[in-house]
Amino acid sequence: MDLYEHQARQLFADHGIAVPDAEVVDHPSAAHAAAERLGGRVVVKAQVKVGGRGKAGGVKAAADPGAAVITARQILGMDIKGHRVRSVMLAQPVAIEEEFYVGYVLDRTAGTFLAIASAEGGMDIEEVAATRPDAVARIPVDPAEGVTAAEAARIAEAASLPPETAPVLQALWQVLTEEDALLVEVNPLVRTTDGRILALDGKVTLDDNAAFRQSRWGADTTDPHGDPLEAAAAAKGLNYVKLDGEVGIIGNGAGLVMSTLDVVAGCGARPANFLDIGGGASARVMADGLTVILSDPSVRSVFVNVFGGITACDAVADGIVQALDSVHLTKPLVVRLDGNNAARGRAILDDRAHPMVQQVTTMDGAADRAARLALGGH
Repeated sequence: MDLYEHQARQLFADHGIAVPDAEVVDHPSAAHAAAERLGGRVVVKAQVKVGGRGKAGGVKAAADPGAAVITARQILGMDIKGHRVRSVMLAQPVAIEEEFYVGYVLDRTAGTFLAIASAEGGMDIEEVAATRPDAVARIPVDPAEGVTAAEAARIAEAASLPPETAPVLQALWQVLTEEDALLVEVNPLVRTTDGRILALDGKVTLDDNAAFRQSRWGADTTDPHGDPLEAAAAAKGLNYVKLDGEVGIIGNGAGLVMSTLDVVAGCGARPANFLDIGGGASARVMADGLTVILSDPSVRSVFVNVFGGITACDAVADGIVQALDSVHLTKPLVVRLDGNNAARGRAILDDRAHPMVQQVTTMDGAADRAARLALGGH
């Protein structure tokens, strides 16, 4: 459950993290009065659950209430990476002296949480980490111990942040633990010219499993205007997550799918999605999955990775063959079947002999084939 920026800021304020005054409006006509209440000059920010708003023109300054109306009219209704802007936040501008990045994220591999902090805020943290890895501090946090005042000071020092940011680091940990979050970040956390430490922008992802404890957000935690492919998949009952890659992934079981993502990445390509069909590899499920994945224009190949257990490989193969009768396969489909009735499943696909379907018996080999096909190889 991703929160909108204004919801994240509300959580920050609830836990004692200072944020500039702001108001949210969903119509340009409301922007004039809101800007007046905020002092006239404001920053108008699109409220969408996706990054890159500034580069897309979704964050603009307005010099007075009249300009705020014009700017709100320009931003409302914009499409930013498939997300329609339905509301904007008007925030008081601040004079910035320094910008920082602070956040906590669940590290599933290590089985703990990770504090990430940098003295180079206001930028894409992934870009900073890739180009200047020494500028980003990554510090494991023991969930049992949490972030005490001493630990917050240690994180700030490791990231070359001023000591005044330590209370924010401690409060941000409270947001993470008390609000059932998997990710919390402030970018940028700023020191203003008058010495205040403020959170100017934030991102919070709540744990879906704790939705019953987060009813305060109601339906707002599910964005009906979010990624259209994820919405289409949800409507079909598919466990689908859109990613920024070129190899579509279908697998049975979350563990296998996550391993498949890693193996594809290790072959030099990027996964385009996470799609777990679980035990329901019927023709309808396969057709729905292929339809959603092939609707993504960035997909250049599809990798179906199945280990037969309760759902046998021949049933999966039957599902693929029947799906091919209803889905126009426009991209190469690489299939790896292993486990229960794998030989029978491979024979079924061989008999179908679809020109766009290729079989590879090993997971590594199939991932390599799908990656090479996606990257222009053969």
